[in-house]
Amino acid sequence: MKPAIHPKYNATKVTCACGNQFETGSVKAELKVEICSECHPFYTGKQKFVDAGGRVDKFKKKYGI
Repeated sequence: MKPAIHPKYNATKVTCACGNQFETGSVKAELKVEICSECHPFYTGKQKFVDAGGRVDKFKKKYGI
Protein backbone atom coordinates (compact mmCIF):
# COMPACT_ATOMS: atom_id res chain seq x y z
CA MET A 1 0.00 0.00 0.00
CA LYS A 2 1.14 3.52 -0.69
CA PRO A 3 1.95 5.58 2.39
CA ALA A 4 0.04 8.78 3.31
CA ILE A 5 -2.95 8.26 0.97
CA HIS A 6 -5.27 6.32 3.28
CA PRO A 7 -7.67 7.99 5.73
CA LYS A 8 -6.95 7.75 9.45
CA TYR A 9 -8.77 4.84 11.13
CA ASN A 10 -10.38 5.95 14.42
CA ALA A 11 -12.15 4.40 17.36
CA THR A 12 -15.67 5.59 16.57
CA LYS A 13 -18.54 6.27 18.98
CA VAL A 14 -21.86 5.10 17.50
CA THR A 15 -25.12 6.51 18.90
CA CYS A 16 -28.51 5.01 18.07
CA ALA A 17 -31.86 6.83 18.14
CA CYS A 18 -32.95 4.49 20.97
CA GLY A 19 -30.12 5.80 23.15
CA ASN A 20 -27.76 2.83 22.84
CA GLN A 21 -24.08 3.73 22.45
CA PHE A 22 -21.13 1.55 21.50
CA GLU A 23 -17.66 1.85 19.98
CA THR A 24 -16.36 0.44 16.73
CA GLY A 25 -13.73 1.37 14.15
CA SER A 26 -14.29 3.73 11.23
CA VAL A 27 -12.72 6.62 9.35
CA LYS A 28 -15.37 8.92 10.85
CA ALA A 29 -15.06 10.21 14.41
CA GLU A 30 -18.75 9.84 15.32
CA LEU A 31 -21.75 8.08 13.76
CA LYS A 32 -25.48 8.47 14.44
CA VAL A 33 -27.79 5.65 13.34
CA GLU A 34 -31.57 5.22 13.38
CA ILE A 35 -31.66 1.56 14.38
CA CYS A 36 -29.15 -0.81 16.01
CA SER A 37 -29.00 -4.43 17.17
CA GLU A 38 -30.53 -3.44 20.54
CA CYS A 39 -33.75 -2.15 18.95
CA HIS A 40 -33.94 -3.95 15.57
CA PRO A 41 -36.94 -6.33 15.33
CA PHE A 42 -34.80 -9.16 13.89
CA TYR A 43 -32.59 -9.27 16.97
CA THR A 44 -35.19 -8.42 19.63
CA GLY A 45 -38.09 -10.52 18.32
CA LYS A 46 -40.48 -7.61 18.92
CA GLN A 47 -42.40 -5.81 16.20
CA LYS A 48 -41.45 -2.15 15.91
CA PHE A 49 -42.72 0.30 13.35
CA VAL A 50 -39.94 2.48 11.97
CA ASP A 51 -41.14 5.83 10.66
CA ALA A 52 -40.08 5.90 7.00
CA GLY A 53 -42.95 8.12 5.83
CA GLY A 54 -40.70 11.14 5.72
CA ARG A 55 -38.73 9.64 2.86
CA VAL A 56 -41.84 9.20 0.71
CA ASP A 57 -42.99 12.77 1.40
CA LYS A 58 -39.52 14.11 0.59
CA PHE A 59 -39.52 12.22 -2.74
CA LYS A 60 -42.99 13.50 -3.68
CA LYS A 61 -42.06 17.06 -2.77
CA LYS A 62 -38.79 16.88 -4.72
CA TYR A 63 -40.43 15.64 -7.92
CA GLY A 64 -43.75 17.51 -7.54
CA ILE A 65 -45.91 14.41 -7.37
